[in-house]
This record gives sequence, C-alpha cells and structure tokens, in this order.
Amino acid sequence: MSYDDQNIFAKILRGEIPNKTVYEDDHVLAFEDIQPQAPVHVLVIPKGPYKSMNEFSAEASDAEIVAWVRAIGKVAEIVEAKEPGYRLIVNNGEDAIQEVPHLHIHVLGGRRLGRMLQKAD
Repeated sequence: MSYDDQNIFAKILRGEIPNKTVYEDDHVLAFEDIQPQAPVHVLVIPKGPYKSMNEFSAEASDAEIVAWVRAIGKVAEIVEAKEPGYRLIVNNGEDAIQEVPHLHIHVLGGRRLGRMLQKAD
C-alpha cells in the first residue's frame, strides 16, 4: 500500500490544516493533539512519507531517525513533562488502532498516568 498524501498529517505538513506547533526542524514536526488524552499530549511526526514504524526503521535516513528520536526529548523538555515523567505511544497497524496512516508518536504527561494495558485473560 502506497503512502496516502491526503491523510491529515500530510495536509498539516503542507500547511493546509493549521496546528499548534510545539517543535519543528528539518525532519520533524511536533504539535498538540486536537483530542488530548492528558494535560500534555503532543504528536511527533517525521516529515517524510512514512506510514509505520516498520517502514520508518527500514527506509528512513540516519539523519531522519536521529532527528525524530532527539525531537521526542526536546518536546518533553519544552512541555515540561521530562520530570516527573511522560509516556510514549506508537500505534503501528490495524490491531494497534493506528488511526492516521503516517508514523507518529504520542507524548503524554502532565499528570500521573494509569496502566497502559490490563493483563490478558
């Protein structure tokens, strides 16, 4: 399946849809989630057309990978979530309920977060 350049993140990257930018560099855009699940909820996306973590880890340049990982730490510092802590979530594929077919990581914090998953039966 090819990259869908009409997905909402592609439109944000082209400037067709406004966002509340938290951080940006040559390879990464980070912006506030429009439906926050915590007091801090920022999405960090690569600017390249990557649908999933699998695709990104296999095809992205070293510069893109380094920029994305470093941006996560910078975002945590900017939004003051670095201490006492924050959670990172990447939903990858249908079973993980990835809603937008563009790789993104959720940075959540600003309060004590509950357990992510309940123990399977």
